[in-house]
Amino acid sequence: MGPGRPHQPPELFLEGIMTNDNDPIPPAAESLENSAPREPQAEPPETAGDPLFAEIQRFTGQVAEQVGKSVVGMHAEMRHALAAILAGGHVLLEGPPGVAKTFLVRSIAAALGGTYQRIQFTPDLMPSDVTGTSIFRPNEGEFVFQKGPIFAHFLLCDEINRAPAKTQAALLEAMQEHSATVDGVSHALPEPFLVFATQNPLEHEGTYPLPEAQLDRFLFKVIVDYPSEELETRLLGEVHSRPPAADPTELGVRPVANPEQLTRFMECVARVSVREDLPGYVVRLLRATRDSNQLVLGASPRAGVMLLRAAKAIAAIEGRDYVLPDDVKEVFLPAMRHRVVLDPAEEIEGGTTDQVLLALLDRVEVPR
Repeated sequence: MGPGRPHQPPELFLEGIMTNDNDPIPPAAESLENSAPREPQAEPPETAGDPLFAEIQRFTGQVAEQVGKSVVGMHAEMRHALAAILAGGHVLLEGPPGVAKTFLVRSIAAALGGTYQRIQFTPDLMPSDVTGTSIFRPNEGEFVFQKGPIFAHFLLCDEINRAPAKTQAALLEAMQEHSATVDGVSHALPEPFLVFATQNPLEHEGTYPLPEAQLDRFLFKVIVDYPSEELETRLLGEVHSRPPAADPTELGVRPVANPEQLTRFMECVARVSVREDLPGYVVRLLRATRDSNQLVLGASPRAGVMLLRAAKAIAAIEGRDYVLPDDVKEVFLPAMRHRVVLDPAEEIEGGTTDQVLLALLDRVEVPR
């Protein structure tokens, strides 16, 4: 968890979220993200398929290897981030300070190529600080649009819940429309355009909670927890001798792709096939969240669309051009936990959103 670790062979990353005995997932992630074990299933017969899926599998392994030069552990978080990227979705990272949320995003961006910008959200941040503004140039006698930091392939919004609603609304347009409107003129953002946002679940004073509409624009909400004792010990042993402000590129991270290649991979993921019985399975999961007495808000139809897109990305990471029920189960928690609302009475009793969702996941029959 955090900066620095030795090379990890790509195939270890691709076998699943927990693949390296020397790099255990933090206990919280292990109990929640992986509590729905994959069940034996009859896979479709082997076909020639599109060779691009094998290329995607190699690509994600190469990204994992590069990020591993600067980040210790965090395999589950990295896998989910890559799945969201391939699905064309945005990611909300939530965790306490000092668990390398920002550094993970910087490392992934460095490994993927393209442009990267970071915005530190504060209560006095204005929309023009994000999108840019028109500046009058006397020599030319006209206003010229000066692009803001939002014009990047990878945008990191640090402590997003500290910005006022007006600024959050400007980001909402960009996330949904992939454009920014300034002075009535719409400006297209570079493609691909992907937003990573962080927030601290412990501090609420002086913050502006994200509205449900904006939370719904994030494909995943990934929980970044404290590392296990063994992983934290290795982390300290590897990182203490580094320069305090070491950049991922200074630690050896090199780009393994460019925006054009990434766009091509994203288009390929969209072509992943979905079995006829899987949409019905997803609908049963959605309706289970709406019928639960432990939730006051269930998942919307758009949540189901996002869930299937994320499952298709997981299938592509595994080198497949078809989705299995286990792909849906793997991404159910990160795709749903921010789209439902826990009943206050359940929260008082010590229940959590993840616990409720996992119980629903176990209860709904899985297609064979």
